[in-house]
Amino acid sequence: MPVNIEILIGDATPFSIVDFPDHIAAVAFLQGCPWRCPFCYNASLQPVKSEGQPMWTFEKFLNFLQRRKGVLDAVVFSGGEPLMQKGLLDAVLAVKDLGYVIGLHTGGYRPDALIKVLPYIDWAGLDIKGPKAKYKALTGGFDAFSDMEKSLDLLLQSGIHFECRTTCDPRGLTVDDLFELGTFLKNKGVKEYYLQKYRPIEDDKTTSDSACESLISDEKLISFLSGAFEKFEVRR
Repeated sequence: MPVNIEILIGDATPFSIVDFPDHIAAVAFLQGCPWRCPFCYNASLQPVKSEGQPMWTFEKFLNFLQRRKGVLDAVVFSGGEPLMQKGLLDAVLAVKDLGYVIGLHTGGYRPDALIKVLPYIDWAGLDIKGPKAKYKALTGGFDAFSDMEKSLDLLLQSGIHFECRTTCDPRGLTVDDLFELGTFLKNKGVKEYYLQKYRPIEDDKTTSDSACESLISDEKLISFLSGAFEKFEVRR
């Protein structure tokens, strides 16, 4: 299956039941992210280009998907930040042509790119870093809140199934921040929201598990968020 689509895959997961709700998916982790979030688990994907020969070319990925039809039913484009990739739309269309439903993980970077792929995706996970005043610190120095908000508005207008989620790093977020963020998302009309427990990355030697657990266990916060959204959970 020869293809000529400009897309960089940093890594791939051949089988996942957690990256796309109610689907068995393969996940393509696309190379490149403009932000430098201090809690990033995929820092190796931040540079735009991988070093050396990539383990997965897009042609190899498509051939894999062709063989796995009937076992897998979905493909998720994750990252890094998929919306950095100029060839994302072409990649989505090529995978969709194989009969797969499409998921997208994004931080809301480049709403102008999101609007182009929205008609062809079936589900999205939008990573919300924190409240507006802290967005610059939480993305490593980028004023990214307005782009995230535009992307959120596009998802709301599209009518597709999507979720919002926040990784709760106690080095950068407080319970009050999560109340503020939850209120913002509720007022926007978001239906599905998740708090994700932060597990200290390799170079974080200061954060304890108890601090991570405490941030996502505040009874008043959990009660508020449970009532604010149709679906809410804490993911540990």
